[in-house]
Amino acid sequence: MTLTCLFPIKLFSMNVLLIEINPFVQETTPVSLGYIASFLKSKGFSVKILSIGQNTSLSHSAFQELISTFKPSLIGFSAYQRIMLYITGLAKFIKSIDNNIKIAIGGPQATFMPSAAFAELPDVDYICRSPGEPTLLGIARAIENGTPFLDLSGVSYKDDNNAVFDTPELEGYSDLDRYPSAYLDDVFDYSRMREAIMLTSRGCPHHCIYCYTPHAFKHKISFHSVERVIEEIRWIRKKGVKRFWFADPNISYKPSRLIEILDRILKEGLETEMWLQTRADLVTPELLKKMKRAGVSTIAFGLESASERVLSRLGKHITSEKVAEAIRLAQNQGIEVELFTIYGLPYETFEDAVKTLEFVKKNKVKIMGNTNSQQLQIYFGTHMAQHYEDYNIRPLNNNRPAYLSIGSQYETDYMGRSELHQIRQMWQANSLDGGKRIVS
Repeated sequence: MTLTCLFPIKLFSMNVLLIEINPFVQETTPVSLGYIASFLKSKGFSVKILSIGQNTSLSHSAFQELISTFKPSLIGFSAYQRIMLYITGLAKFIKSIDNNIKIAIGGPQATFMPSAAFAELPDVDYICRSPGEPTLLGIARAIENGTPFLDLSGVSYKDDNNAVFDTPELEGYSDLDRYPSAYLDDVFDYSRMREAIMLTSRGCPHHCIYCYTPHAFKHKISFHSVERVIEEIRWIRKKGVKRFWFADPNISYKPSRLIEILDRILKEGLETEMWLQTRADLVTPELLKKMKRAGVSTIAFGLESASERVLSRLGKHITSEKVAEAIRLAQNQGIEVELFTIYGLPYETFEDAVKTLEFVKKNKVKIMGNTNSQQLQIYFGTHMAQHYEDYNIRPLNNNRPAYLSIGSQYETDYMGRSELHQIRQMWQANSLDGGKRIVS
């Protein structure tokens, strides 16, 4: 077979291959790897991105041909809990092809993964702890200089003698425009793109106990300028992509900035179908009306739980009444609503979990896509993972590999495995698409 990657081969000093694996859904735009690829390219490296999705046909021989032909000195993986076994398998295969290739893992699973995980990751050389662009650049330069474990920052690493070292953190740019644009640099193959995943900001200032993002970004948000966002939208539309997925955790955190973006879209005739997410307490009737005019077809809010007793203990500082109001305002503008919900939360009883399902149905939100509920995942870097005993959470497997967090393998004092399974079945029975939602 012919394997199509997302970055052209050029005669630079060293080759880097970046891999995203998501075998549970159709191939999506690997925007985070795109940022890293564009940044490394601007520093003189040749980069390819390999995105593996449910619809990707990839054989051992084709993958081996890619490694043998492109000859990367460094391969980086986006690491998530659900794909760690895929990563370990591919890493072993890569080392069997060329043991000199260095392998790094980064992203949500890696940032707070314990360094003890190296003992069970024999083929991984680096665990990235800091922002991907400067961290991978430091690793790439060290490898290029022939000193792959010298003067590193932002990583934990295992040297040739299997000794493990943790290095100081690296800071990323607070002005996101300092990072080159993967879209403007044409990193991606637009002919294969169903929708463009956009990031106009990074980070979150809140303190939700179940979420990794605030801790990873030190409860701060950094932004792209409005001009950079509009320039990317303009370019992507020119390439023929008509749907945009804004992945910012809270795109309306600065309402005036979002209004300026929407006004520019309307002024320049850039209206297009858009999906975005934000907190329910960050929308107003006027803002939603402008969103609709600019092309927002779907907006997602985080509900988590409709039990006020449970919700008040999550560090979210929002009420189900406020979410219901935001749903109504969006629906009044003809905007489809999706709700992120979780069951198996601390202090949540079976009856509490049922309340959440009933809330979604009462507010006429279609149970499909992102609205399909999922059991809480306890990930590295969350307050809940660090203090799970305080939340009366009992892990079911204390012998799991150190590179895996608790995930969904737990019970609580309030809900056992049978009740968690029953809630999952209730959501699936009410789902319009059979509960097909697998996320990180």
